[in-house]
Amino acid sequence: MKFSIITLGCKVNSYESDYVKEKFNEAGYSEVKLQEEPDVVVINTCSVTNQSDAKSRHMIRLAKRESENAIIVVCGCSAENHREELLSLGIDILIGNKDKSKIVTLVEEFKQSKKTISKFYDMSKVPFEDMMLKNESDKTRAFVKIQDGCDNFCAYCIIPYMRGNLRSKDIDVATKEIEELVKMGHSEIVLTGIHTGSYGRGQDYDLVDLIRRISQIEDLKRIRISSIEVTELDDKFLNELAQNPKICDHLHIPLQTGSDEILKHMNRKYDTEYFYNKIQTIRSIRPNISITTDLIVGFPYELEENFEETVRFIEKVRFTKIHTFPFSLRSGTKAEEMKDHFVDEATKKRRVHTILELSTKLEKEYYSQFIGKTLDVIVETGEESNLKGHTSNYILVHFKGRIKPGKTVLVKIDSLDGLIVNGEIEKVE
Repeated sequence: MKFSIITLGCKVNSYESDYVKEKFNEAGYSEVKLQEEPDVVVINTCSVTNQSDAKSRHMIRLAKRESENAIIVVCGCSAENHREELLSLGIDILIGNKDKSKIVTLVEEFKQSKKTISKFYDMSKVPFEDMMLKNESDKTRAFVKIQDGCDNFCAYCIIPYMRGNLRSKDIDVATKEIEELVKMGHSEIVLTGIHTGSYGRGQDYDLVDLIRRISQIEDLKRIRISSIEVTELDDKFLNELAQNPKICDHLHIPLQTGSDEILKHMNRKYDTEYFYNKIQTIRSIRPNISITTDLIVGFPYELEENFEETVRFIEKVRFTKIHTFPFSLRSGTKAEEMKDHFVDEATKKRRVHTILELSTKLEKEYYSQFIGKTLDVIVETGEESNLKGHTSNYILVHFKGRIKPGKTVLVKIDSLDGLIVNGEIEKVE
């Protein structure tokens, strides 16, 4: 039996898809491409924007066209958000964000009954769905989902409704999973979730407690956090950042807008002064840290002066990179009540272009300061003598050598070709 998985959206979805792959492999299935006539196709969907929903529907139709005889399984946020519409596409198994760990069992059930399976739950009441990856790949970096759900209810975001309540992987279970991944050769662990910084909320442990615990794993070289809200960078976290060299020199901290007025409309929990002061504190602890961010342009009420405030604030903070998105209305969110204040598409497109140009400029400037300096790089991939790997501050470095993935090397950065960073090996650790 053969299977194929199509994954859209976030790192949490990627983690969950990797788990489903492992379960299929354990059941004797082999993974193939969509064009190679799989017996089962799983589409793990995303609903963060209208474009994500459209892409999810496109991939479902493509799967049905390319694999006419396959069992079609659809799961994820778009399934939660548009269950009736998607069911009408002739899907065999339709679930949301719960029971992804049971997909192989559901496939076997469908094979017996030949009856459509559709399962959904009240996502405000579901427990954490444990998944433990074995991840026996040759990748040096492994993602670990430690948290699910969100309670921020930002005005633009549908995800709290799709992912449900805050819930966390038990700290003992998370630690054991990470210990096993490190034994398999993964030297960098990325802690990920829908609202990662809320890990342990309601328990007697938190994100820092988990970081401290896994830092004791000898062969674990780096701990990376996929994303964290600025309001969760409390004194406990900052003290750990100052003392723990295993925490990567890179934080992804969503800003969303640099206008205090628009932050209020978005229902974000901080203002620009708070955000800036927190970044300054972080840089006083880690002067060379890379700070990346997310930004939404064209949110309702965003006048040109508000956008200009955002541009000035970005220049003041000097992010390394800015992931920029035009505002996309999600039905059922608070932003839907702001229809009279929408920004036109042409303006949104122009603003995205402006931010992307600024992001490229800031990225080049950040990389340039490391020319002539030597940085730790974990080798990730290489073809013949052309190697690539990331530094702690998430710079992808290209260099020559014949070294196996997973090795740490000291690389002297010698040039910048656009946004491509080149270096030369000085020492293999």
